[in-house]
Amino acid sequence: MYLINIFRPTLVCLSFLIIASVLMPRMAPASELETLAMLEKPRINQVLVRKQERRLYLMADEIVVRSYRVSLGDNPVGHKLYEGDKRTPEGSYTLDWRNSESDFYKSIHISYPNDTDRSQAEAWGQDPGGSIMIHGLPNEAGDLAFAYIGLDWTNGCIAVDNAEMDEIWQLVSDGTPIKILP
Repeated sequence: MYLINIFRPTLVCLSFLIIASVLMPRMAPASELETLAMLEKPRINQVLVRKQERRLYLMADEIVVRSYRVSLGDNPVGHKLYEGDKRTPEGSYTLDWRNSESDFYKSIHISYPNDTDRSQAEAWGQDPGGSIMIHGLPNEAGDLAFAYIGLDWTNGCIAVDNAEMDEIWQLVSDGTPIKILP
């Protein structure tokens, strides 16, 4: 009886953990879910990026179909003002073309700069730049690919790992709107 009383708190905690693990399904980020597990390919009609959260969401209407951790420009706070400021733009754009032969593992172009971006950069006496993409890791990353994950390292682009880039490449069509929020 004495031993039961000593181990009772431990047994109660252990019982709770076992019951909780059975009753509560494992919550996984959408990017961990298998694309092949989808019965049919969803129609992605918007990409949403929340810079502060470092998240990119693939949306089918108002439903989040996929979510990815992203790396941004090396100077991530604020809207891109000019080429070389290492900021990721903010605003509404379009994913307008793709490049399977880029310096990074696949890339999809964001239609930055728009007219407002050009005017703003011109007011600063600067070139707005324009090669802003969603892309994978550098082609030469090799065994050091792990070192890029979770860091802001781009020149203003939005980066994901290569497996996630494959999934985005497959699910997002050219002409899809992208909204990039602070």
